[in-house]
Amino acid sequence: YRLEMAPKKAKRRGAAAEGGSSNVFSMFEQSQIQEYKEAFTIIDQNRDGIISKDDLRDVLASMGQLNVKNEELEAMVKEASGPINFTVFLTMFGEKLKGADPEDVIVSAFKVLDPDATGFIKKDFLQELLTTQCDRFSAEEMKNLWAAFPPDVAGNVDYKQICYVITHGEEKEE
Repeated sequence: YRLEMAPKKAKRRGAAAEGGSSNVFSMFEQSQIQEYKEAFTIIDQNRDGIISKDDLRDVLASMGQLNVKNEELEAMVKEASGPINFTVFLTMFGEKLKGADPEDVIVSAFKVLDPDATGFIKKDFLQELLTTQCDRFSAEEMKNLWAAFPPDVAGNVDYKQICYVITHGEEKEE
């Protein structure tokens, strides 16, 4: 009986040490956890519960990034200490967001969709994401977004301006 108990305790202590999983869920509100779960599910293309290089390659390809080097994918996956399940994914976000400026966090999220670091994203692409993923925007919400942040003549939207207004509540003076 004693021998059966020891491995369970050791295993539990190891899990907490590896991923800090014991309190990672307490770092976020329930609604945030749900949003991260939806993002995790989108990235986990093969739905095996682990984010792999292939999952990253597939999700990046779906966003139009077709020539991502294997080394880049390898580096992304190696940011975790082991396989990236949802708890590890959440822990990684928690570590990245600790003490982070909300504007920087939102800009970083947009930068994923802006591989050339132009500061702009195509209106059509943003509209498709906002109306088909997670908390979907209504037609009215999209109309209000484009009224507040009209795209330029090439159909590009300045996402840094959007981020500034989201976090500061007013337009930045140029």
